[in-house]
Parts: sequence; C-alpha cells; structure tokens
Amino acid sequence: MAATKFEDVKGFLPAEEAEKLCQWADLGAKIGPLLEIGSYCGLSTLHLAGVARKAGTVVFAIDHHRGSEEHQVGEFFHDDALVDEQGNFDSLGEFNRNIKRYQADDVVIPVIATSETLAKYWSIPLGFLFIDGGHSLDAALIDYRSWSAHIKRGGLLVIHDVFPNVSQGGQAPHAIWLLAKQSGLFEEVGSYDSLRALKRL
Repeated sequence: MAATKFEDVKGFLPAEEAEKLCQWADLGAKIGPLLEIGSYCGLSTLHLAGVARKAGTVVFAIDHHRGSEEHQVGEFFHDDALVDEQGNFDSLGEFNRNIKRYQADDVVIPVIATSETLAKYWSIPLGFLFIDGGHSLDAALIDYRSWSAHIKRGGLLVIHDVFPNVSQGGQAPHAIWLLAKQSGLFEEVGSYDSLRALKRL
C-alpha cells in the first residue's frame, strides 16, 4: 500500500519510513492541518496527501525548490535531471507533475517560499509538522525555531534524517530533535529508523 505506491517518484524517504510517517500524520490530522518543510519532488507530500484526504484536511507543502546544499551541482545528492535551462537546480516542475499525476492537488497546497520567510506571516495552527528541509545547522535551526510554536497542543512534530552518529549522516536534524526534547514543550512519541516524533504539550 503506502510502502510501494509512489516508488516512481524521486525522493529520499524509504518505504518503511513513509508508512510510519503516515501513521504519525494520521494522529496529527485529527488535531489540525499538516505541513511539511522540504517537499523536493513530492514523495513525502503524496504520502501525507492520502492521510489528509482521509481526515478531511490539507497538506501545506513548503519548499523554495532551489534545492538544499546537498542538491547543488557537484554535491552527493545532485540530480542532473532537475536542472533548468540556466543550469540551476529546480524541482518545482517535477513536484507539480507528480502532484497532478497522482491527483493530489485537491488536498496539497504548495507554497513556494523559504520556511523562514513564510513563518513570519503564518497564523494557522497545525496538527502535524514534518521537518525535512535543509540539513545545514543554520537551516535546521531556522525550520525548528520558525515553526515549532505553530503546532497545536497534542499535535506532532516529526523530524527526518536524525542520526546519532556523524558517520551515519549530518547532525543538524539530530540537534533540533535534542532541542525539542529539552525545550519542555514536547514529549517523545517514538522513533523509526531516521524518523523521530514528538508531541506538543
């Protein structure tokens, strides 16, 4: 089901993590709308869209679509197929095609912006926040500090690519997970592979 449904969509969310993400999103969707930071080509967006439709809510998909540091030319996760005529990384076209192809545009609201800029004007309380944006420490801290206060009491914060050891991956998502745990505003809900979930108190 959720494990293989979007296997032709580019992304970095393993099938088993996607299934767990949907389980947590289902809990959050009972409290308020869903929002993800870092949509890339729409893989996680499509999984969350199914949850939102079932719950009668929406997914706000926040991404500037110019790629994170690791997506730029010469970096490890760069994809030549996502480069525009000017030689710049641009995942927006692929994202839009996937959302339309899987008929998710009734519940997905794309917002083309940096999360920091949008958060300054945001006023909608959220039931679920998925942070999967830039993995530099500055980017991760901005995403957490800009958006965690918008989660309603009982809502969920889920962070992707949390690795305790530097040999496994970047440490920025791990750092904001620790910040959330130590803030007194969240309690741990669970973990699965590189996903970490916390509930807003």
